[in-house]
Amino acid sequence: MSKKKNYAFRPNEFVVYPAHGVGQIVRIEDQEIAGIEMELFVVAFEKDKMTLRVPTEKALHVGMRSLSSPETVTRAMTTLKGKAKVKRAMWSRRAQEYEQKINSGDLIAIAEVVRDLHRTDEQREQSYSERQLYEAALERLTREVAAVGGTDEVVAGQQIDGVLMSRAPAAA
Repeated sequence: MSKKKNYAFRPNEFVVYPAHGVGQIVRIEDQEIAGIEMELFVVAFEKDKMTLRVPTEKALHVGMRSLSSPETVTRAMTTLKGKAKVKRAMWSRRAQEYEQKINSGDLIAIAEVVRDLHRTDEQREQSYSERQLYEAALERLTREVAAVGGTDEVVAGQQIDGVLMSRAPAAA
């Protein structure tokens, strides 16, 4: 292969795939699928022990993107500090909206879900489905904050937890 293609992403680069969160491009490979030769990004999601193959020409179309900028992470942290906005719609409708935000891959939208579903010890218990959505959003947020900051997920989790606890009203 003498011609060098200009890809949107490079091997070893961390990317965000909307439905799965932060992964790392391991390599670019050629593969024949249904008789058609395709170039694919091989994206590894180490924590989930999953590998995804994304056609190089479809990567941007499906929403794969580079990691957020540090400014976007700062905006996400600011979003976490805000007051929770819980609509009065039925839970099934809200759950659907939360799921869409989580799978959008948009860091600010994910931060909104974490903010809206976060509960302090004094607040009422979360339902199973609320907790599942909260944990999924928190995990996505934590992974991207860690990848952008070049830290591990424990440090990023503590940072996020600190922001969430700082907004909780002080005990009287």
